[in-house]
Amino acid sequence: MMKNLLFEIGTEELPANYMPRVLTDLQELAAKKFTEQHIPFESVTVYGTPRRLALLVHGVAEAQADTEEEFKGPSVQIAFKDGAPTKAAMGFARGKGVDVGDLTERDGYVYAVKRTQGKATKEMLPAVLEDILHTIPFPNHMRWADFEFRFLRPVRWLVALFDTEVIPVAVTDVRSGRETMGHRFLSHGPVSIPSADDYVQVLKDHFVLVDQEERRERIRKQITELAREEGGEVEIAPDLLEEVTYLVEYPTALCGRFEEKYLRLPEAAIITPMRDHQRYFPVRGKDGRLLNKFIAVRNGGKDFLENVIHGNERVLRARLADAEFFFNEDRKKPLAGYAEKTKTVVFQEGLGNMYDKSQRLVNLVEGLHFVLNSQGSVDDLKRAAALSKCDLVTGMVTEFTELQGIMGRDYARLDGEPEEVAVGIAEQYQPRFAGDVLPRTEIGRILSLADKIDNITATFSRGKAPTGSQDPFGMRRQALGILNILLDGKYHLGLRKAFGQAIFLLHVDTEKAKPLMLQISEFLRLRFRNMLLDQGIRYDVIDAVLADGKNDDPYDLYLRARALQQFVAEAEAPAIVQAAVRVHNLCGKITRNVDVAPSLFREDAETALYEASQAVSEKLLPALVRHEYGKAALLPLELTAPVNRFFDEVMVMDKEEQIKDNRLALLANVQKILHCVGDLSKLVLA
Repeated sequence: MMKNLLFEIGTEELPANYMPRVLTDLQELAAKKFTEQHIPFESVTVYGTPRRLALLVHGVAEAQADTEEEFKGPSVQIAFKDGAPTKAAMGFARGKGVDVGDLTERDGYVYAVKRTQGKATKEMLPAVLEDILHTIPFPNHMRWADFEFRFLRPVRWLVALFDTEVIPVAVTDVRSGRETMGHRFLSHGPVSIPSADDYVQVLKDHFVLVDQEERRERIRKQITELAREEGGEVEIAPDLLEEVTYLVEYPTALCGRFEEKYLRLPEAAIITPMRDHQRYFPVRGKDGRLLNKFIAVRNGGKDFLENVIHGNERVLRARLADAEFFFNEDRKKPLAGYAEKTKTVVFQEGLGNMYDKSQRLVNLVEGLHFVLNSQGSVDDLKRAAALSKCDLVTGMVTEFTELQGIMGRDYARLDGEPEEVAVGIAEQYQPRFAGDVLPRTEIGRILSLADKIDNITATFSRGKAPTGSQDPFGMRRQALGILNILLDGKYHLGLRKAFGQAIFLLHVDTEKAKPLMLQISEFLRLRFRNMLLDQGIRYDVIDAVLADGKNDDPYDLYLRARALQQFVAEAEAPAIVQAAVRVHNLCGKITRNVDVAPSLFREDAETALYEASQAVSEKLLPALVRHEYGKAALLPLELTAPVNRFFDEVMVMDKEEQIKDNRLALLANVQKILHCVGDLSKLVLA
């Protein structure tokens, strides 16, 4: 008979931003622990609210599955002598807990098969649940009172039910039972859970929507309908909706208002205090303009809702009044007027200030403009770089740090700067986080590249490269930002050249420059490899395109990887790869480089291969110049027959040194053609 298991951990308020990751880890951990203990189950559901983490394991068997393990022992010759077991056989059987007469023979060895009957599940559950409780991974832990036990927040109650039966689990001074807690204000006293199956409904009866998906959808529906009632459309940011979902147990949406005069502020100055500081949802009119309304979600019912609305309006009013004050103060001089003040803000220890950084960016963007063959205005690009850090010392950004770049854009617009310059100032920080949008303008892309190149170079030059899981300066995110911008913009950029200029501008000592460049190159190479893997590119294809360590153009390597990914599925691929591998194996014996001399050919197969390679090379060059790697990868098919004939009829390692070197030189030229897209010898074809 199958039963359901409930395990709820009641806590003090949990950090909302941790919850999605914690619940995913909890689900995976529970499934892993039950599997390890050979306890059959159907599925695991996880629930989370601000005050609880819960597991509902469906279809749990009442007993462990019987297990059977096979152990390989000594050879038959050692285990038995004249048909009788030796000490070796008896010792092996005793060590595995089986009778020596139950040993079996196979392939010249003896085997012990150990069969274990499963225990009753309820006997196993206390240890399994305590193990889960102690091993849930958290970003950080805390202790309380004088207990050694650590958890994300103090544990206040435990519920552990196997169907209707309480499973004993204990941690600190808390013992499991069937009593949970309902809503902090709408429910009073402990709430009894009759069985695991009743969990969700009982809590719902006590004003707790324990299912986070149900809460999320109720919040979405409430705020959408309320905004429409108010004559507008709610702006739902997915990350804000996620956070609010884990801030409440029983959501009720409400609509508040603020004075229309604040709508004269830049939108970002209104939305940031509203959304990032107060967790409110902005409301827009039918025309897309921001309304002087907001929607919040309270953790409770509709009682005294007017009081709650009034309180939220008062808090937001104070925030917007601050924003208005800082905006008015900031506008007493243009954005460019803050350049001198950036000299007071340290960039990184020993690497100057933000003014110095902006001057480096001016130089970097000018170099990138040329290398990337940008068609935009280099003067506008340099202007954006010069102004890029000015907003960091404005009152608005000092108070609301999330607005860096955004206020720079808005102030530049108000100053009459070109729109491309203003937008580029904001886009320099994109992507700000995983999944964020990439810069869309030419100036924004190039300025973002320059900023990230300078950040990585500066951080690595100080010996602050990421180690293990530690990346306090966000270097991995910055590296992925560079790679994504290059691929999205279809830019061909040699990274060593770009980072070399950054190293020069940072005045890195000459003797330290080379090892620094190698360290940065390897860091970016690893990020690029992981990016391609995430995109579904085969590992052997990645090895093939990265085999040429001289190519440091990510977009070119990306095009090669996509082409080879398609190439390995073509019917012609095995023949080309086989030829490439044969050539590659002999090219490893080249000890010196010589030019091919047709006059030294002795066999017709040599001449045939030489002429075929010349013909293919002529066709190949235009395809490579245009980066048409899909076409280029299949052109070497014309060489497969001449290559096979060459190996059938020609002794490459001739006794005469000159003839041998000439034949190896011919193969080296052929290899360049075969490996025109990537090192085909790295490919693994079935």
